[in-house]
This record gives sequence, structure tokens and C-alpha cells, in this order.
Amino acid sequence: MMFSSAVAFALAGALAVFPVTLGFTAQKRASGYFDPAEGGGSMFIDAGNGLGEPLNVIISGLSSPALRNEDGLLNYAKAIGFSTECLGIHLGNPFSANLGDGHGAVNQTAELRQDFGHSTVGTCLESLIGGNHFRVYFQNGPSANSGAAFLAVSKEQPASDNHDIVPDGYDIGRNELVAGAVGITSFDGVTYSTTAQNVTGLLPVGSNGVNHGIAIDGIVTVLTVTIQ
Repeated sequence: MMFSSAVAFALAGALAVFPVTLGFTAQKRASGYFDPAEGGGSMFIDAGNGLGEPLNVIISGLSSPALRNEDGLLNYAKAIGFSTECLGIHLGNPFSANLGDGHGAVNQTAELRQDFGHSTVGTCLESLIGGNHFRVYFQNGPSANSGAAFLAVSKEQPASDNHDIVPDGYDIGRNELVAGAVGITSFDGVTYSTTAQNVTGLLPVGSNGVNHGIAIDGIVTVLTVTIQ
């Protein structure tokens, strides 16, 4: 009788703890990404001047596995109107981000620009006249390996204005990228289906600490991309 009571007590204790732990894990996996702040990171990339630019779009780690590497993401980017930089030439320094995944601050994997319907030379036009662009960071470190891609999206001015961000350019850039991504798109024989969900609480609202003093609305759009 004493043994049975002890076993029952132990099982009750385990059951009291287990749902809490299980719920925490399931919540993390269901989101398709980890909040960088929970691992000592930030939802702002380092602009190199003491200010930051928002990571305002996340491609969920629950997307098709091909999206979790640079080549797969590049093909998807071409399907939604972006491509590599003009003639492969990058001007300016890379920006780093700490996604709280155990890797610390890591430079951007790629910087992709609006291609105006021409994936090979269209980004040369963006470099000249301005347009939408984004920097890519993968959350794949040892402590938070979600496989998600975090994007810092912004709409910029022409080269004659030093590619500064247009007024409200972080929110505008995000919205324009999402508008071109949601639904069915394709490139090079691969067809994608994309859904979007807006998330608050990851980014603050306002311009405090934001590069160029441009206010943001605090919304991060999470895209889930499925290859058809």
C-alpha cells in the first residue's frame, strides 16, 4: 500500500509538470521560429552606427525544407520579384544580426533587390532608381535551430540619394514584399504557395533606436511557404 501511494504521488507530480513543458515546446514549434530576444538576440540588425533596422518579415521554419538554405531561398525570392545584386556587385558594408540561436552576431547571408520582372539584370535598375530590397539571416544555431529566415525589408531611394530609406520605408517595404508573395508564385519550374500572418510583440512601435529615425508600426509578417 505504501509502495502504491508513493508511485501514485510520483505520477501525479510528473503529470503536473509534463503538460507545462509540453505546451512550451509545442508553442515554440508551432510558431516556426524562436524569438531572438529569448536567446539574447534582437529583432533589429546592426546598421553599424549604433542604430538598427527591423527584421520585419520571417519565412517560417515550417515552410518547405528547400527554403531553409540560400539557394532555395534565392529561387523563392525570384518567384516574388527579387534577385541578386546588379552584376553580383555589392556596395557598402554587410549588416549583422544576432538571432539568439547561439551563433552570436552574424553577417547577412544575402542582400536581394527588386528585379522589376527581370531576374538577371533587373536589380541594376533598382540600384539606379531605388526600390524594395531585403537582407537575409537564417536562424540555425545550436540553441534555436528553427530553420526560419529572418528578413530585414525596406524600400530605398535612388543611388543619387545614397540609397537612403524612403519615408515609412520599413513598413512599406514589408507590405510590398508580402503583397507580391501571398498566393501562388513560381520560378524555374518551382511553384510556391504562400500564406501570411501578422505578429505583434516582437518589434516595438516608433522610431527609438531605428536607423534614419523612421518609425515602424511594430508588425512582423510571418510567411509560410509550401512548394507545390
